[in-house]
Amino acid sequence: MTARSSSATAPAGASVRFTPDRLSIPEEQREVAAFLARLAGHGPIETHISAVFVGADTVWKLKKAVRLPFLDFTPLGERRRTAVREMELNAAHAPGMYRDVVAVTREADGGLALGGAGAAVDYVLRVAPVPAGDFLDVAPERLTGPVLDALADAVAAMHAALPAAVKDQAAGLLRIAEGNHESAVAAGLGGAEADAWLVAMRAAIGARTAWLVARGEAGFVRRAHGDLHLGNLCFWQGRPVPFDALEFDEDMATIDVAYDLAFLLMDLDVRVGRAAANRVMNRYLARTGDWEMVRGLPVFLSMRAMVRAHVEARGGRMEVARDYLARAGTYLRPGTPVVVAIGGLQGSGKSTVARALAPDLGPAPGAVVVRSDEIRKIQHGLAPEEKLPAAAYSPEASRRVFAAMEAAIAAVAGGGQAAIADATFMSPEHRAMAARAAGTVLFLGVWLQAPLAELEARVAGRVGDASDADVAVLRRAAEADPGAGDWLAVEAGAGADPVGAVRQAIDSIIV
Repeated sequence: MTARSSSATAPAGASVRFTPDRLSIPEEQREVAAFLARLAGHGPIETHISAVFVGADTVWKLKKAVRLPFLDFTPLGERRRTAVREMELNAAHAPGMYRDVVAVTREADGGLALGGAGAAVDYVLRVAPVPAGDFLDVAPERLTGPVLDALADAVAAMHAALPAAVKDQAAGLLRIAEGNHESAVAAGLGGAEADAWLVAMRAAIGARTAWLVARGEAGFVRRAHGDLHLGNLCFWQGRPVPFDALEFDEDMATIDVAYDLAFLLMDLDVRVGRAAANRVMNRYLARTGDWEMVRGLPVFLSMRAMVRAHVEARGGRMEVARDYLARAGTYLRPGTPVVVAIGGLQGSGKSTVARALAPDLGPAPGAVVVRSDEIRKIQHGLAPEEKLPAAAYSPEASRRVFAAMEAAIAAVAGGGQAAIADATFMSPEHRAMAARAAGTVLFLGVWLQAPLAELEARVAGRVGDASDADVAVLRRAAEADPGAGDWLAVEAGAGADPVGAVRQAIDSIIV
């Protein structure tokens, strides 16, 4: 925008309650801040690097002219560059939210204007306002199952659009760990617990060095969001979207996509609950098929928790900070992985039982559900709920599905995470595959059973499910019902408690 408009000029005599010298805005920007406050009608919301002025129909974001250990916004050109970069990074993921970058200019009469004819004295990013209740960090009650699925879909789509990058991940993570420890100590979180965390983190990164190299070679290191916590996600145009990607340091944001996702998973785990984190993880995997990522989750979740720990400590919230520090240590400690294969006819409740069990099984954020129906959709480039033609269920197509399922279970179990395999498991070959994929990890095979009439009613009433099976498919399968065989038979009809029964069986094998 280059032309001055009446709405872009501070109204003469406007009265707003804003005194910039009482805030942390640098001296050289206080006139600009007062100008923006008159436009907005009030003072800004401040962070350590930005001042955000929220008006009725426009938000003006001013980058503070500050120099910190990780950035230098004192040059005017750098503030302009990072404002433009912020626009570039975010516009595609939240269409219409990010509008433009405009200069604050000094006009001939000595006053300030937006996009005027005079020389630029600063730059602001103009953004559409978002209602306060639409930010995900203040609206956990809105994070229902379908919303969590949509959130995972948005992150998966964002990651899919990013080009691969080259980076020595192990060295980068070690630098981050050292920096987090130093920041924790400086914030008053020093001591044996923080020191033990650093020792454990170094060992965990070292044990994964070859894996981190392989991840980079496979294209999973990308210029990602970089700051993907709940506060940087909001509802926009009726759906959850990421915004406010880290714009000032390309290296800091060039990371494994699993490390990017881990901030969201950790935030959900702590602030909403393990079930929410588990659902987002599993939906993300159902869209991407990135089963190998679980090997890095202990490191990635722990690092994100440690970031939170020293940030909370710097803010004087020491009790919260110590809780995050404790969680950072817990995320690094290995849990007991187990593979549970849940079979049964269509409608027997396999996916319902799997979803109920997953959050509490194995290390954080719970078990990975490897579902044959979702793998089939991944192989055809579809969302789980999209329907496939009959040709996608040919014997050869099913062979590919179960081969991919075996690889996925092996990757998850081998990565130290619990897995729940969800398929009909009608054939002995498929059951043997599940046990074989578990390797040396504890294995339990479960067969859910219920009266055919109940199964038919459930299948007929399905809406928005990954399974394409209809009642006719169920009836054909029932004619060849193999029963439980040497797997554990669990009643799943009306009045039964299959989740409790399976959980009890799992507890019996984990000693």
